[in-house]
Amino acid sequence: MDLRVTYKDGVRFEAETRGHRIEIDQPITGGGQDRGMTPPELLLASLGSCAAYYAVEYLRARNLPVQGLEVKVHAEKATGPVRLGSFLIEVLVPELHEERHVEGVKAAVRKCLIHNTLLHAPSIEIAVLQPATI
Repeated sequence: MDLRVTYKDGVRFEAETRGHRIEIDQPITGGGQDRGMTPPELLLASLGSCAAYYAVEYLRARNLPVQGLEVKVHAEKATGPVRLGSFLIEVLVPELHEERHVEGVKAAVRKCLIHNTLLHAPSIEIAVLQPATI
C-alpha cells in the first residue's frame, strides 16, 4: 500500500491514493480552516470503517440484516509520549437478537486489520529525503 500526502497551505494537507483524495486540516481553534478531519480523526475513521467492514462481512455470511449498522469510535488522549491511549469501538446492529451473533460480531471485528495493527505495534522507519541537486 502506498499513499502520498502533499502540503496545501496553512496546516492543510491532501492525502492521495489510487486516485482518491482526502483533505486533512485542523479546526479553526488549532490554526486551520476546518476543511477536513484531523490526523487523529482519520485514525478513528480507519478503525471504525474497518470494524464496520468486518461486522458486515460476518452478518452477510449468515444472511443477517446489515441495514442500520453503525460504528462509533471513541478515543482518549494519553501523555508520555502524547498519543491516543485508549479506544472504544461501539457496534450498533439493530436486528441482532442472539447472543452467539453478538459474540460473532465481536470476534469478526477483532480480525480488523487496523485493530490488529494498533494492538501489535508495527515498526516505523522515518527517512528524510531531499531532491537531487542538478
